[in-house]
Amino acid sequence: MRFSDLLDRTEAKELTQEAASEVLGISVRTFQRWAERYEAEGDDGLVDRRLGRRSPRRAPEEELERMLALYRDKYADFTVKHFHEQMQKRHDYVLGYTVTKLALHAAGLVRKAPKRSAHRKKRPRRPLRGMLLHQDGSRHVWIEGLPARDLIVTMDDATSEIYSMVLVEEEGTASTFQALREVIGEHGLFCALYTDRGSHYFLTPKAGEKI
Repeated sequence: MRFSDLLDRTEAKELTQEAASEVLGISVRTFQRWAERYEAEGDDGLVDRRLGRRSPRRAPEEELERMLALYRDKYADFTVKHFHEQMQKRHDYVLGYTVTKLALHAAGLVRKAPKRSAHRKKRPRRPLRGMLLHQDGSRHVWIEGLPARDLIVTMDDATSEIYSMVLVEEEGTASTFQALREVIGEHGLFCALYTDRGSHYFLTPKAGEKI
């Protein structure tokens, strides 16, 4: 249902194939293949054709069992990398490192290493206009001969399109909501707004306490 809705929107030029693919979590080429199958076969064309079929690239069960038995009996204190090297050197082992590691994880013989969180992960852009707006103020001498002022910019996350720019002496509640009023009046309501932690964006019932 979600695919057919997105396909209709791409055909109506409301959405690009790239944006529709991002919503579904697939590549553009996969989206195009699905569209071709959907046009030819309807809903039946979207059934995963791999279901019930053994992958030709799947590792031989006998070799995996041999590898697991050797790990249990002789190499239980080895790291996966060292174990894989020894298997290749001493036991004519030809399966890859990743296959070996995943099989050891699945058998419960090796624990998965905890994921390291990046200092700052890059967040993917929203796929559609209006899903998320950014609003931020920056103080600078924007106009020669005038003192520094705050420029409040409201822009769309999906397209980087600037919807509003307001130049004021000092950023505050009135100026930020003036900018939002302009955006809503021109483009309609948006889904979400991202801002900094400026006090004018929040209600603090008592100074110094929880916002």
